[in-house]
Amino acid sequence: MIYRKLKEECGVFGIISPRPIPAVPFTASALIALQHRGEESAGIATFADGALKCKKGMGLVSEVFSSDYLEFAASAKVAVGHVRYSTTGSCNIENAQPIETVHSKISLALAHNGNLTNSAQIRRDLVQSGMIMHTTNDTEILNILIVRNMIETGDLERAIVNAMNFVEGAFSIVIATKDKLIAVRDRNGFKPLCMGKLDDAVIFASETCALDALGAEFVRDVKAGEVVSCDLKGNVNTYMLNNASQSGLCAFEFIYFSRPDSVIDGISVYKAREAMGKALYEQRPTEADYVCGVPDSGLAAAQGYSQASGIPLAPAFVKNKYVGRSFILPDQVKRENAVNIKLNPIRSTVEGKRIILIDDSIVRSTTSTRIIKMLRKAGAKEVHMRISSPPFKYECYFGTDIDDRDKLVANHYDVDGICKKIGADSLEYLSIDNLKAVAPKTSFCLGCFTGDYPAPVTPMLKHTFDETRTND
Repeated sequence: MIYRKLKEECGVFGIISPRPIPAVPFTASALIALQHRGEESAGIATFADGALKCKKGMGLVSEVFSSDYLEFAASAKVAVGHVRYSTTGSCNIENAQPIETVHSKISLALAHNGNLTNSAQIRRDLVQSGMIMHTTNDTEILNILIVRNMIETGDLERAIVNAMNFVEGAFSIVIATKDKLIAVRDRNGFKPLCMGKLDDAVIFASETCALDALGAEFVRDVKAGEVVSCDLKGNVNTYMLNNASQSGLCAFEFIYFSRPDSVIDGISVYKAREAMGKALYEQRPTEADYVCGVPDSGLAAAQGYSQASGIPLAPAFVKNKYVGRSFILPDQVKRENAVNIKLNPIRSTVEGKRIILIDDSIVRSTTSTRIIKMLRKAGAKEVHMRISSPPFKYECYFGTDIDDRDKLVANHYDVDGICKKIGADSLEYLSIDNLKAVAPKTSFCLGCFTGDYPAPVTPMLKHTFDETRTND
């Protein structure tokens, strides 16, 4: 990855209809809308003549699903899809989702966004009981638990509720069987999940932008701890997990992860980012000639800062849209020059000017340092860095790819030290109180800023299951 940013785990989508529809093409279109949530692999599962069919591959949605495949699978009644960025388990085809299970009691395909915080112990118990694991991610555990509970209960919804009451952590899930589509959101509501309708079809998706891509109607958000089951007759039933509490929506959904045109738990992502920018100005008013956002994640906050301050908004960079996931630098090109290929400063904007530069976060500081050097080289007179999140200081256990706080610059320098390190004239982070004020009725997970998590955590590195695979 040549432009280092935080990465989310996945995007999920599911659709079911009483009559045959282009379920697979619809799913592919929705996954393109959710592509920002995962660029490593993509997959779609459906049922044809009662049999589970799944196609998965490494790469972007457009690379995995050919027009021939979409035409071949043009008509179905149920489908589930997934785009992945790995946070547990390696980036390889065996870990691509949906995860399929074919058993005499139930055949299902499951797509998961999040991290299970007690997966290591569950996996050890399963392996010791003789279970053979085919992946090194934490999602396969869910399939196994559902099947085991299905054997005991004979009732799919009860089996799913029992399985999900057994796991901890973050999970927004869609599950497809030959005649049902079931959505589950963990009891803290860490990851977003919404419900929509397209004529008589029911849809579940990680973000509302996927509904918009299909012209579907938003119905509501799936509640924290809720299980929603839909069948081919149009029946919708809901169940609740134990100890459900809407207390953990990931704050980074609004800071960076979600698309700005999405609405998460009733809150416009764009408006939230705009409010963050306004709060940054109110925290520390600074005179400047232009406000500039780092594409793309800093643009909405820059708009808010400009509105609050009256300082004109102007573009400081052109983003090269042709630099994507698979771009590999030539060996002779130094790694630190990579951001020059992604972004190029607009000299006519910044030369001789005082710039307020807005970005969503500073992780290791290498990208911020390079961007500020680029602005200086283009002639910027001053560069005042403003960050629309608090300092990122702690590990995330719920689906963000930071599992070692030693990698975070905020644990090695105070704000003045970071400012000096990145070469800015001043630096201001959004305060935690102002972040909370963006959505005062929402209880965010702020663990990566405070170290205080809304659910129990068990430290586990991303490749834990890969490293123990030989012992399984």
